[in-house]
Amino acid sequence: MTAATVTPDLASLRPRQPLAPRLARWGIAVAIVIPVVWSALGLQISWEQVRSAPSDMWAIFTAMFPPEVSPEVVERALPKLMESLWIAWVGTLIGAFFSFFLAFAAATNVTPGWLAWSIRQILNAIRAVPELMLAMILIPVTGLGALTGALAIGIHSIGTLGKLSSEVIEGSDAGPVEAVASVGGTKVQQMRFGIVPQVMPNIVAYWLYRFEINIRASAVLGMIGAGGIGAEIVAQLLFRDFRRAGTVLLLTVVVVLAVDLISARVRRRIITGRAERGPLQALRSMNWWRRVLMVAVAVAAISALAFVLFQFQQALVA
Repeated sequence: MTAATVTPDLASLRPRQPLAPRLARWGIAVAIVIPVVWSALGLQISWEQVRSAPSDMWAIFTAMFPPEVSPEVVERALPKLMESLWIAWVGTLIGAFFSFFLAFAAATNVTPGWLAWSIRQILNAIRAVPELMLAMILIPVTGLGALTGALAIGIHSIGTLGKLSSEVIEGSDAGPVEAVASVGGTKVQQMRFGIVPQVMPNIVAYWLYRFEINIRASAVLGMIGAGGIGAEIVAQLLFRDFRRAGTVLLLTVVVVLAVDLISARVRRRIITGRAERGPLQALRSMNWWRRVLMVAVAVAAISALAFVLFQFQQALVA
């Protein structure tokens, strides 16, 4: 008589998960859910407002189209749009210049710990103040206009770029620094020839990324009188001229997307060090239906741009 073969239960042999990780996951979930619910209740938003919000937004969106592309609208919008670009560019230059030196002072592998900690707290304090609040503080000093917007964006960019650049410097390889020090290089020469060549590609990429963010910030600052396209958008919305507001928004979106695409391409080129495929090469590698779609979109965009430029030229002639 043979003994019956007993098949072990695999579930019973599997070790049980420790209790501590499960409690930690539930604790994290509760810590996230409770503030979300508390914040939602504190907003005092009714369900009627939530239910009607999509239809109200759609009504405003449909009122903006088709946009009014008249010489007057284009003549008013394009200079303000270019002003937003200049504000973002000048603000980025201010932030890049000052943050570059502060980043070395905030890096723990370059400066003493107490000094790095102090500079980091200064950068944190600068970064904690939004551009809008900085602009409102500067308006009594510098007045309304592009200077206020450029200074607000530049000061805020110092805090953000300084933090990001200091982290890049701390992650640099110590080998080149030791090599420069071994041949008698000074502290400045160690940073100049041992750290700067390593970190500059990433730092420049951060500068370009910050420029993209500053373009959007400059449009918002214009709404409080700090220069840029935001003032024109607010003016058209206050007069309930939604078609003109749609034109201004459309021009803003086109310019921002164009700058983002160019900046992203330059950033990838700097970081990877490799040239990307050009538009024609990318177009040839697509399927035929994607190729037709991209050509149609490009023709429509070029036609719209040509029409806007023609209207702007007519406005200048008039």
